[in-house]
Amino acid sequence: MRRDSLFFHADFRRLWAGDTASQVGAFAGHTVIPLLAATVLAATPFEMGLLTAAETIAFLIIGLPAGVWVDRMRRRVLMLRADFVRAALLFSIPLAWWAGVLSLTQLIIVATLVGVATVFFDVAYQSYLPSLVGREHLLEGNAKLQASQSVAFLTGPGIGGGLVQLAGAANAVLMTGVGFLTSALCLLRIRTVEEVPERNEDAKLLPQIAEGLRFVFKDPALRSIVACTGTCNLFNGAFTAVQILFLNRTLGLPPAAVGIVLAIGGVGGILDAVVAGRITARLGQARSIWLVPLLTWPLQLLIPLAEPGWMVALIPGALLFTGFGIIIYNVAQVSYRQAVCPDRLLGRMNASVRFIVWGMLPLGGLLGGALGEAIGIRATVWFAMIGQTAALLWVVFSPIRKLRDLPKEPIAVG
Repeated sequence: MRRDSLFFHADFRRLWAGDTASQVGAFAGHTVIPLLAATVLAATPFEMGLLTAAETIAFLIIGLPAGVWVDRMRRRVLMLRADFVRAALLFSIPLAWWAGVLSLTQLIIVATLVGVATVFFDVAYQSYLPSLVGREHLLEGNAKLQASQSVAFLTGPGIGGGLVQLAGAANAVLMTGVGFLTSALCLLRIRTVEEVPERNEDAKLLPQIAEGLRFVFKDPALRSIVACTGTCNLFNGAFTAVQILFLNRTLGLPPAAVGIVLAIGGVGGILDAVVAGRITARLGQARSIWLVPLLTWPLQLLIPLAEPGWMVALIPGALLFTGFGIIIYNVAQVSYRQAVCPDRLLGRMNASVRFIVWGMLPLGGLLGGALGEAIGIRATVWFAMIGQTAALLWVVFSPIRKLRDLPKEPIAVG
């Protein structure tokens, strides 16, 4: 193993460990909380859509100003605060259950506030990595962090579904909060001194927001990445709103089996951890952004064909290959964004992108909930899978097709 590998970077290992713990808890929560709503609180499809929307609505409400604030603050400190806030909020759910006062309203409020903290954590986290490891290690760092996300995607839903089966959904929420606390403890151990960002007290909020948006939209390649990811997330939000109902009610799977089926997609990410470097080296770092989705994403059209019995296997099979493609796409496109953006704009660039692409999730959740009521759950799954597959056309027909690897220098800003 090369001595310049990030495996030998102690502070990156701490960030990596903390992110893994946080992701395992988060993905367990993405299974446990909807199961709690569906099985204990008897939520309707539209109520499940509201819950899905609540998890990401903060990206629409505060996503843009969050980027300005992140550029004015030390990012590790902001990440620590977000972890502690998320843990405290999630611990309130089992406390309310034990007291006999848990309601769907509380779940929606907690999901919304956790989403606010997540906005700040995610924008700060993607802006923190270049200063921690250097731009020359961005692809390796993002690949390792995405591999951890895939491990969490594999193990989190299975653990969450199993805990729901064994201990009840409300008690299973505890592990999500523990994951965020573990993340905070790992971040506390990072020793690299972060420079205090320069602050212009006279700078106005709206012009600074506009500068970040202009940077994102003036570059054709960045525009296509944002359009692809945003479109994919819109339809993914619609699918997320009904996926638990599809697996549990339409296909008749118990909670533990639901967690296992959803976890299979993470196996693609485990494969990525082994072969992603070789794939991107052979295909090209930029070329991977469009070619890998073109070869893998269409397989998700198998998901709505699933039926009770052996045909349920179509879902984990499709998730395995599309998950593999999504992880490589994410590693490549996040690395591209970080490579082309000047340091002083990283927070606003990431916030602008997140505002758009994550802002599509709550809209998709509301759309999926409404369609689930109007046209049925299976028809909604078809709608979502067709839309997610079509999203890849944005990058297939974009200037990225002319590039092989990532740019060496950030885009000049006038």
